Amino acid sequence: MKQGYLDNSLIQTTSRSVANAHLGMLLWALIVGSSFPIVGMMSEGLPPLWLTAIRFVIATLAMLPLVWRQSGRWPSLPGLVLYFFMGLSLAGFFGTMFWAAHRATALSMATLYVSVPLLAYFFGRALGVERRASQLLCILIMGAVGALGLAWAESGGQTAKLQFGLAEGAFFVGCLASALYPVLTKWGLNHGWLSPSAELRTFWSLLIGSGLVALAGFVLEDAQKLISLTLTDGLLLLYLGVFSSGVTFWLAQRATAVLTPAAVMGYSYLVPFVSMLLLLVNQPQRIGWHWFPGSLMVVLAIVLLLKRDANNRRTTKLVPPHKRQQANSSD
Repeated sequence: MKQGYLDNSLIQTTSRSVANAHLGMLLWALIVGSSFPIVGMMSEGLPPLWLTAIRFVIATLAMLPLVWRQSGRWPSLPGLVLYFFMGLSLAGFFGTMFWAAHRATALSMATLYVSVPLLAYFFGRALGVERRASQLLCILIMGAVGALGLAWAESGGQTAKLQFGLAEGAFFVGCLASALYPVLTKWGLNHGWLSPSAELRTFWSLLIGSGLVALAGFVLEDAQKLISLTLTDGLLLLYLGVFSSGVTFWLAQRATAVLTPAAVMGYSYLVPFVSMLLLLVNQPQRIGWHWFPGSLMVVLAIVLLLKRDANNRRTTKLVPPHKRQQANSSD
C-alpha cells in the first residue's frame, strides 16, 4: 500500500480548473435532475437499496478501466479508513432516504435536504477545510430559500404536507451523512491520505459504499424481489449506474479538489430547478407564477457562487506567491 500522497492543500488551483469544476457541477445538476423521471420508469416493487447497490457496482466497474493502471491505486491504511467512512456516508444517506420515503412526505424531505450545503459549510469549518465566508453563507441561504420555494410549488402550496416525526428525523441524519461526504474528501486530500486522482477517489468510495448499501439492503429488504427485473429495468440501471452514479460522483470529486465542500454541495439547489424545467416540457399546465420566486433565487444563488469564485481567483492572482504561501501556512 502507498504510504501517502502529496498534501493537496499545497497544490495551486488555476482559473481553468475552477471554471471546469463549476461547469462540471452544472452538468452534475443536469444529470441528477433528469434522473428522477428515469427512475420512475422502472418497474414497481423493486427493492431500492439493492438497486442502489447495483448502480454503485456498475459505476465502480465503469471506473475500473480508468484506475487500473494508475500509480498509487492502492490507498494507505488511513486512506482506506477514510474511504470506509465516505462509503458509510453514502450508505447512511441512501439508506435513510429510502426508509423515510415510505413514511415521510416529499415536501418534508425536500425541506430537510436543502440543509445539506449549509451543513457541509459548518462541518467544513469544524474540520478546517472551509474558511469563514459570510458571503458564501448568504449565497447558500438564498439558494436554500429558493429550493424551498420550488419544493412548495411542487406540492401545490399544501403546507399541511410539511410534517416532522421519526421518519423525518432519520432522513435528517442521512442529510448529515451526505454533507460529510465532500468534507471528508477535502479533509483527506489536505492530509495527503486520499489520491489526487478524482477517478481513484470515486472508485474506492463507490466500491465500499456499494458493499455497505448492499448490507443495508440485506437487512431491510427482500433481495428475491430482484428476480422481477426486466430487460428494460436492466438497461435503465445500466444508464443510472454509469451516468447518474459514476459520472456524477466523479464530477463531484473533481470539483471538491478545487472548490470548497459547501460550494460543491450548493449545486444541489439546481436539482429541483432542472426537475421544474422537465415538468415545463412534459406538463406545462402545472407551471405557474408560484414557481418563479424559487427559480429566480436558485439561479441567482448559482450566478453569485460563480461570480464569487471568479473574484477570488482574480484577487489571488494579485497577491505575490510568497504572500499566498504565508497565508496558507497560517490557516
